[in-house]
Amino acid sequence: MTITTAKRPERALLLTPLAMAALLWSAECRADWKFTPTVGATETYTDNVNLQPGDRAHGQFVSEAMGGFAVTELSSRLRFSASGRVHQFAYTDGSLPNLNNREHDYSAAALAKLTDDVFLDVAASGGPQSISAFGPQVSDSLYTMGNRTTVNTWRISPYVQHHYSNVANLLLRYSRDGVDAGARNLFGSSTASTSSVNVNSGTAFHAVGWGLSYTHQEMQNRLAGGSSSSNALGNLRLRYSSYLSATASAGYDEYDYQALGGRTAGRNWSGGFIWTPSSRTNLQASFGRRYFGKTGSLIASHHSRHSVWSINYSDAITTTRQQFLLPSTVDTAALLDTLFSASIPDPVLRQQAVQAYLQATGLPPSLANNVNYLSNRYLRQKQLSAAVAFNWAHSSLVTSVAKTERTALSLQQSDSELLGSQLATLNNNTRQRSLNSVFTYQLSSRSAATASANLARVTSIDTGITENHRQFRVGLARRLDRRLNFAVDLRHVRGGSGAGTGQTYTENAVSASLSAQF
Repeated sequence: MTITTAKRPERALLLTPLAMAALLWSAECRADWKFTPTVGATETYTDNVNLQPGDRAHGQFVSEAMGGFAVTELSSRLRFSASGRVHQFAYTDGSLPNLNNREHDYSAAALAKLTDDVFLDVAASGGPQSISAFGPQVSDSLYTMGNRTTVNTWRISPYVQHHYSNVANLLLRYSRDGVDAGARNLFGSSTASTSSVNVNSGTAFHAVGWGLSYTHQEMQNRLAGGSSSSNALGNLRLRYSSYLSATASAGYDEYDYQALGGRTAGRNWSGGFIWTPSSRTNLQASFGRRYFGKTGSLIASHHSRHSVWSINYSDAITTTRQQFLLPSTVDTAALLDTLFSASIPDPVLRQQAVQAYLQATGLPPSLANNVNYLSNRYLRQKQLSAAVAFNWAHSSLVTSVAKTERTALSLQQSDSELLGSQLATLNNNTRQRSLNSVFTYQLSSRSAATASANLARVTSIDTGITENHRQFRVGLARRLDRRLNFAVDLRHVRGGSGAGTGQTYTENAVSASLSAQF
């Protein structure tokens, strides 16, 4: 096993705001900033404030104050976006266990063009995350502290991108990143350094395209120790016609972790095709083998005037930290961007229209596929997801379905303190299924009604433990004036109380909120 010496994550985290400050101080970047502060107040009555089972449920009023901001910048040399929110809660009976007094979340990302060929990519995020796929989830309530923690991530990535005329394109990238979920959850804080090189054919190769890539990562986990991975790949694309191409790839994968058995390295290959019959339809599929077995991938999309459809399938080695750094979600904003592309060709104006539509209708910016539970192990993840978005004259509908299977590849000792001895095999093999749907009806230019459903089922195959989760919401939002918004929301939540408990909880709640943007 390769072990590298890494600085403390909190020291490395200091580099992120410093790097962002350096980007923003540039004279070329100090223009056209848009800063939007937000404040709000919400009063809620819930019959189960801390999501307890049965007769342990307690109802009470919860008062919430919220403050937040959003800032964006888009120029020829800088793309920057950041947002943050803080929620403060007050309870009629604050003596109940597992109540949360304050919650926060934030995200920031910047991409700067330093020279014609040199770029700097910086990002940071933080917010509540579920510890386990079993038990109450973060999406259920902000009030309870059960089965949740705060996860902070950061990434600094300079890269060089150069075009050798129309012959080849070169991409050299270095990334330093970190993930921290706090010491009390026994999820190992980690840092990683990743180097990669990609060389792809240019436009001179019309009939046959090619590419070469190599990636090496060194990771240091506070609990699991050090590990490394290397991936080399070569690919070919043979164009049969303007809409059909054949693809092939071959390479070698090498992972350094303590395995349950079998190999952690080996050759890989795949074959497939790309079919693009029109600018509205695209299908990419492949089938192959890697050292852990047969694999495949699928990317399909289609859009019309009033709808966008997508299907994706992937089968790859991953980790919890990798999923936190690059979350797997259904991007509602991206779906709407595709929907609006025909009527609003300009990308900047289209982005503004999408944000205005999300704000007016109350649609979420993204829909989570499944729960990324905490684990220090390497995992094989198979995920099939599909999403569809409709936009009609007075209404819209966004629906996604997903199925995710995770098989642990490394030894369970790295999760022994996280799960305990009784549930040591809980995350060896898990299966999650989910459905998310949001329907919005525009009652008038100022009012919109929203109904949403979130259904999920999670199973631990080795232990036989299964939990179902249901969440239903209906709401009404009205824009009182240019800055002020009012909303009423009803919700019903039902789910399992946690692996091994055999109990369920139910919550019914009603809330009214007033918010303002300046």
